[in-house]
Amino acid sequence: MGMVNTLGLVLHPQRDSKVAIDAIIEWAGGRAGTVLGLPDEIGRIDCSAVPVPPEELIERADLLVSLGGDGTMLRTMRLAAGPSTPVLGVNLGRLGFLAEINVDDLARALTAIDGHRFTVEPRMAVCAELPDGNLATAFNDIALVRIPGDGMAALEVSVENQRFVRYSADAVIVATSTGSTAYSFSAGGPIVSPTVEGFLVIPAAAHSAFNRAIMLSADEGVELDVLPVSGELAVEVDGEVVAHLSPGDRLAVTALRAAAQVVRLGGTTFYERARRKLRVSGSAEVD
Repeated sequence: MGMVNTLGLVLHPQRDSKVAIDAIIEWAGGRAGTVLGLPDEIGRIDCSAVPVPPEELIERADLLVSLGGDGTMLRTMRLAAGPSTPVLGVNLGRLGFLAEINVDDLARALTAIDGHRFTVEPRMAVCAELPDGNLATAFNDIALVRIPGDGMAALEVSVENQRFVRYSADAVIVATSTGSTAYSFSAGGPIVSPTVEGFLVIPAAAHSAFNRAIMLSADEGVELDVLPVSGELAVEVDGEVVAHLSPGDRLAVTALRAAAQVVRLGGTTFYERARRKLRVSGSAEVD
């Protein structure tokens, strides 16, 4: 018996996903399957997907299909954080790290998944309780970012309640291994295999003598204390501002192992995607 009877769709807010949705509905129709979607997303497209709230989408779907790019994939992973529902990324734009296939490969990919011919790649998240009591979950990074004109991001970093270092920077980023190719990479951080269960703490444009990244185990917690000399800071979760911090505030960040299950079909490896996306090349002296 096939594993995929109900598919849940998550759409890019702007890119045209009609061709991809039609291909998914056609595939599901041939198997008497059901296609679900979020009301505000599928409502703008003429299709027969059934609108349901996010909680029902996650509960009922055997497979979540993200139609867009890495940003849409991250949003889908945050929706599914915790449950074991696998997530398939379909690329509708530029090459990304998380999306696995293009639209032309949809039917073939869904048939392979239905026949259990796939693997899942567990992805770790980082979590923090925000000042309003809400829990923020990020698969790339949580960043404390200076607000232009309001001073630097001055933070004290403690690991397991042991004070370690103080940074003065444009931002201090807590990045997963998945996020090591995102904001952390632009700040000079290392590329980390997505199979590594750990996270980075790294300053962006540090104004201090110590400007190195710290690599922590998933078993360790990190506390970020906003120092009295700091300006107000924006809290970005996977690039989206969700809160603000002031001097005296603290943000504690912990890891959540295997928070999402990303479908892999064996077409490419992380290193192939990283080499193409980041345009990695060797030294001119040895090439």
